[in-house]
Amino acid sequence: MFLGIDLGTSGVKALLIDAGQTVIGSGHGSLDVSRPHPGWSEQDPSHWIRACEDAIAELKASHPEQLAAVKGIGLSGQMHGATLLDAADKVLRPCILWNDTRSHVEAAALDADPRFRKLTGNIVFPGFTAPKLAWVENNEPAVFAKVAKVLLPKDFLRLWLTGEHISEMSDSAGTSWLDVGKRRWSADLLAATSLDEKHMPSLVEGTGKAGALRAELASKWGVEAGIPIAGGAGDNAASACGMGTVGAGHAFVSLGTSGVLFAANASYLPNPASAVHTFCHALPNTWHQMGVILSATDSLNWLSEITGKGAGELTSELGDVLKAPSGVSFLPYLSGERTPHNDSAIRGSFTGLAHESSRAVLTQAVLEGVAFAFRDSLEALKKAGTTLTRVTAIGGGSRSRYWLKAIATALQMPVDIPADGDFGAAFGAARLGLIAATGADPLAVCAAPRTDAMIEPDAALGGAYADAYHRYRALYPAIKAVTA
Repeated sequence: MFLGIDLGTSGVKALLIDAGQTVIGSGHGSLDVSRPHPGWSEQDPSHWIRACEDAIAELKASHPEQLAAVKGIGLSGQMHGATLLDAADKVLRPCILWNDTRSHVEAAALDADPRFRKLTGNIVFPGFTAPKLAWVENNEPAVFAKVAKVLLPKDFLRLWLTGEHISEMSDSAGTSWLDVGKRRWSADLLAATSLDEKHMPSLVEGTGKAGALRAELASKWGVEAGIPIAGGAGDNAASACGMGTVGAGHAFVSLGTSGVLFAANASYLPNPASAVHTFCHALPNTWHQMGVILSATDSLNWLSEITGKGAGELTSELGDVLKAPSGVSFLPYLSGERTPHNDSAIRGSFTGLAHESSRAVLTQAVLEGVAFAFRDSLEALKKAGTTLTRVTAIGGGSRSRYWLKAIATALQMPVDIPADGDFGAAFGAARLGLIAATGADPLAVCAAPRTDAMIEPDAALGGAYADAYHRYRALYPAIKAVTA
């Protein structure tokens, strides 16, 4: 048996798989987020341990014999969080989370230093770890003076599990301190935030061994002491391992609250100017890129609230046959946009409204607007040297075949729908635990799930969609010009 532990923002999931990668069972522990001031988002790291213990206890209660047979553990977690420890590994303050924006001034200052984009391949976003440390230095100097180690959330769990300070490449790539091309800490970037490599954990690949389970916990869980724990991955890279998106040219489109176009790469292909994230992947000598849409299904949920109709009701009004764009356009920038604009101030809009613009027309425009936002990410990835020929769809929005047909037609490539199963971050973490424990071939283990169906672009509507995308592209500068 192999165990995957995923530390999310709202909870910890522990997933048990067997040697054939069949999911045996899972457990869960809940987490809350503290928001003491506007723009702040924090968690107490001790709550992560409690939630992990809850998840393992649930798994032990339901599958004690299978849990006892665990031979490897993998970790996944929310990225970018700043967990600050003193010389005795005592937590100095609540962890500043990925969605905390207090360090926007510090982020802009670091991003103005050309070394950051050159070495990390990314814009320095306020959510990344380095600007958070700069904020602590500026605003909590007594805390900063005591910092001996900075750990990402899942690596704080690793410290509890193993007693060691270790991280891996995919999560560390989101700190703004990693030389992403060379897969090592940058002394220059650390120095820019008054830190050095002594403040950082050691680095391994996600498939490598990164500590062993402490005897005390092994006894409590009813497993062998010394079980190897894999380096693991940040949440998106772990999900990619679960989806089998690990080889060059493999990609998935995630239709969740936010949207992600994730592409695996065999080489380092940065494009920070288009707000594409370029990070190390969890597998050695592999990288990945992500285009990020801030409001994907959130856009449909917004329309659902406005109209008083459920999201499923709205999409069902469109039927199953893809329609030509109506002339009504929607920009899905309800909370700003990441790729390709990196614009937190821009806001969404409908244009082209007329008396005949029915609710169904508005729904159609929302689905098309999100599809065109994914096209923007595809174009940004192309500029970075990534060529895709098909994508796999995941996330709640992928239940709408109409939406997937719109995305396939906007991207001009097939969209695959995987067979039912749990292919998320905890499953990817379990796969990494299996690889670290057995030495199995990572590409063989991280295979893609069976494809249940394939959605082809609508060839007859290709021209109409191309015209609608050109209108969509012209709207951002026009709307920006009148956005305060």
